[in-house]
Amino acid sequence: MNYENTKTGVNTDEQTKFYSQKAIAITTFFGGLLAAGILMRRNYLNLNQETYAKHALFYGIAFTILILIGIIILPENVIDKIPNSIFPAIYSLIIYYVVEKTQGKALKAHKENGGEFYSAWKAVKVGVLSMVAFLIAIAFIAFLMGDFSKQEPDKNTQLIIQSLDLFFKNEQKSVKVFQSAKTKDTSYVKNELKKSIALWKTNKELIKNLQELDGLLENTKVFLQTLMDYSNLRIEHFTLIYKRLNENTDKYKNRIEAVGLKIEKKVKELNKLAETK
Repeated sequence: MNYENTKTGVNTDEQTKFYSQKAIAITTFFGGLLAAGILMRRNYLNLNQETYAKHALFYGIAFTILILIGIIILPENVIDKIPNSIFPAIYSLIIYYVVEKTQGKALKAHKENGGEFYSAWKAVKVGVLSMVAFLIAIAFIAFLMGDFSKQEPDKNTQLIIQSLDLFFKNEQKSVKVFQSAKTKDTSYVKNELKKSIALWKTNKELIKNLQELDGLLENTKVFLQTLMDYSNLRIEHFTLIYKRLNENTDKYKNRIEAVGLKIEKKVKELNKLAETK
């Protein structure tokens, strides 16, 4: 069943996913205006509005560059007086209003027709990757200006962002084994499962190192512990699948399914935490 975007006349299949207004605003707070542009672009593409999609990405990049310039040229004593959360809070509220005005009707109609939305967890990944790009840009520009030490991001923040970026990349690499299982022989799949287990062990070390940082907020501690639990479940799941293939038996089938359900539940917890962070 289709519904019509009353503002543009674009017919949109209800099964097409979108990023919700709330998810975009939250991701903007943590990932900046570049993240907002990327998420709004995806919504516009799913609405078959390619011109608006280009505009969204362009403005996301343009305003990110303006913020970069402001950070670089403002005196350090001025920047130090501004609370870290002020500007993210302001432009997150602005983005929330912009999404309401530009995509609100389509998102509301999509929801009323039973359409699905991308998870907040997926949106947060976009935000983290955007923030990584933002920090790299700050470091590069500051280096070119000969004042790298002045603009170096807070070490804890930098480590958290870099670690989560690697965590998400490892996650994406690990699940590719399920695609190869359809076309490759058992020996190949078992080897890929070993690699996936190793990736998740690396993820555990990443989270463990973050948990040892001083001054973490309580909600950050909860988020990191949930990621640790998620990593343990992934290791258990891949290990059971490996045993099932290696021993050529179905005795692990029920356990594999049970752990799979626990993983789904943990992902939902991560989505909920992402929405409240």
